Amino acid sequence: MTIEKDIDLTISRCTVENNHKKSNYFDAIKMLVRERGQAADAVTRQQWQDGIDRVYRRVADEILTNTGRPEKTISFGTSGWRGTLGKDLFVHSVAAVTAAILGLYREAASSLELRAALGVSDFAEMQQRGCVVGFDNRFGGPLLALAAVNVLAANGVTVYYAGEATTGALSASVLIRRAAFSINLTPSHNPMEYGGFKYNAADGGPAAPILTDAITRLAGEYVRLESIPLIPSGLDLQKPLATLPGIIKEDALSSWQQLVRNGQPLHGIDYDRLLTDLAANDEVVVCVDAVHGAARQYLGRLLNNPPGDRLILLRNAQDPTFGGIAPEPSSANMQPVMTTLASRSEPLKIGAIIDPDGDRIRFTDGEIEISMNQFGAMAYHFLHEVKGKQGMVAKTVASSNFANGVATLLHEEVFEPKVGFKEFKPVINKALVYFEESDGISIIGHTPEKDAFIGLILAIDMVLTLNKPLGHYLAEIEAQCGHYYPDRDGVTVSQQGTTLLETLDQLNKFAVGCQVTVGNKRKTITAVIDIDGRKMILDDGSWIMIRPSGTEPKVRFYVEARTSEETSLLVKSAKSMLAEIGLLP
Repeated sequence: MTIEKDIDLTISRCTVENNHKKSNYFDAIKMLVRERGQAADAVTRQQWQDGIDRVYRRVADEILTNTGRPEKTISFGTSGWRGTLGKDLFVHSVAAVTAAILGLYREAASSLELRAALGVSDFAEMQQRGCVVGFDNRFGGPLLALAAVNVLAANGVTVYYAGEATTGALSASVLIRRAAFSINLTPSHNPMEYGGFKYNAADGGPAAPILTDAITRLAGEYVRLESIPLIPSGLDLQKPLATLPGIIKEDALSSWQQLVRNGQPLHGIDYDRLLTDLAANDEVVVCVDAVHGAARQYLGRLLNNPPGDRLILLRNAQDPTFGGIAPEPSSANMQPVMTTLASRSEPLKIGAIIDPDGDRIRFTDGEIEISMNQFGAMAYHFLHEVKGKQGMVAKTVASSNFANGVATLLHEEVFEPKVGFKEFKPVINKALVYFEESDGISIIGHTPEKDAFIGLILAIDMVLTLNKPLGHYLAEIEAQCGHYYPDRDGVTVSQQGTTLLETLDQLNKFAVGCQVTVGNKRKTITAVIDIDGRKMILDDGSWIMIRPSGTEPKVRFYVEARTSEETSLLVKSAKSMLAEIGLLP
């Protein structure tokens, strides 16, 4: 059988001609991507790619022509709204959600609380200050962004059009441009079939619940209407940008760079001097895996294109399939960076992997992997002790207590909210560093949105200033504060909503004074933090935390021990707890 016939057969198995509703396009794409990855030569690889492109043309048609309701209910959570491209996110549904956001600004006229959360006084101010619009590398991003832009333009809203950009850069654009809000078409690190819609208000950070709840409510109402408020009848949602009024081209990276320069008095990072030092130091090599995401377009400019091959970019070609991998900063995905750095002779190696929308990052020095649980604490120590800045550290309750140990050493406070970057709002520009264990970080004087680029700049500053690898700096801090060994996992559950929460309430039996079996030892719970699920701290400083996922039908658990051997035992203890309340067999 020829490759063309194999492609035809694969597509026919997963799709129905001229019937988007019954077609599973991404099942076909995933199969074709696997075959493309096994191709022995460039010609064969291109044949499989041609098949992938054929299916994507059908996805594009569905995105453009679907006028129904999303298959899943629109819901704005911690990181916005996510769903399947063509089935949930399409031109019509994105237009409806954009209209719902404008409807929110209309409602704010009668709500002081909404106006405070939005950061604008009325609809007219929102129109004048405008909206920053961008998207990541996902398929259909320009089509979906254009739909949003057309709705905004039809309502007299100034639009700063950034095109493909990272989340952190778009957030910086909001702050530098003094825009009223931003729309970012991205599902962050979700797999290839997902699309997403992020909304940030005037502070540039993740929207407060009062706003996302209102958008969820209004969007749910609007998608059920034949005539959607704030979308003029007959509006062409794909009218070209050049024909629309009030469109301003935005260079999001330039705004990001300006924000870093403006923030230097607070965080102490001399961005321009750092780039000069990087170019002059031939003992440093930087390797970044962009996983085909939006960061790939910016990394050269971000670091001012160091001479020679001392900036190595991996997976930096456009590919909305991400080469068939889950596009996240995981240990598995870090291996190409580790392998590349192993072949380099420079004594100072900086490796990183960034997710598709550039809001998450994980590091290596070529020898060890450094997760955000460790790097966040290192960044805090660096700003406090090396840059000479004073202040607390902020980290989510699911993150490692390594940062707590550093704060104790420095006689500073810790702000420890529930999971979600928006929970840092009370300490923005008060805490020196805010980070979460899921690879997100930002710092004082910068955007209140998590940003991989500021993480990368921090890592380079650490290495150049201290003249030592990241792992050596980590070891020095651990010598003072002790070692921490975190881990996390999750289990899929059939229960959801209120039923799941009621089942998880049974964890209340594990109260202060109760004993928990860890391996062959009995340990006593000395404290419980219940602001987000249940975090049980044991008498040796180790802990177990269990919480429901905010985006998937899963229960997540996080653990941390003071020895590497005991971490796996805590994972088993967490699973035993879930079994005891009936969520695991």
